[in-house]
Amino acid sequence: MREIKNAIIAVVAFSLALGLAYPLVMTGAAQALFPGRADGSLVERDGKVVGSRLIGQDFSDDGDAFQSRPSVTGYAPNATYFNNLGPNQKDLAELLKENMKTYLDREGRYTPGLTAARVPADAVTTSASGVDPHISEANALIQANRVAERRGLDRGRVIELMRDHSSRPLFGLAGELSVNVLGLNIALDEETAR
Repeated sequence: MREIKNAIIAVVAFSLALGLAYPLVMTGAAQALFPGRADGSLVERDGKVVGSRLIGQDFSDDGDAFQSRPSVTGYAPNATYFNNLGPNQKDLAELLKENMKTYLDREGRYTPGLTAARVPADAVTTSASGVDPHISEANALIQANRVAERRGLDRGRVIELMRDHSSRPLFGLAGELSVNVLGLNIALDEETAR
């Protein structure tokens, strides 16, 4: 009976400590030290939340904006998942062909000589979450042609803004350069509004 009593006390104590106290302390510390990040790295524009720096969005209706990676979730942040198709599945091959056609149709007329061989992988493949907020530098450089022409901006200025919204993983020290699409599109809107 004594062992059962000790076990119950241990379960209650650990439940309170690890299930209640620890999460409250960590949440409080995160809010105090990193309030923006703790709240989801939300981006506001004119007092209205327009997205998060951590979640990709669909900009396909806006022909003069950089486009995010394809998403099988429709960019729904509450339903993130990977397409879960294997490399030998016909459905994956069809999805990649469809994504390639969409990319070439959208970017091909602004980038002469663009072929499937020159299209970066992230332009046609989905990310593990389906809502990756970044695209590769190679993908952004191709899209810069369309965005510059559609917005009437110098391509050099678009690339300059692209570099301002680029980063590398691993504390910025290593890895492939990637571009935050939402941040770049907001910067382009501000540039065009001038």
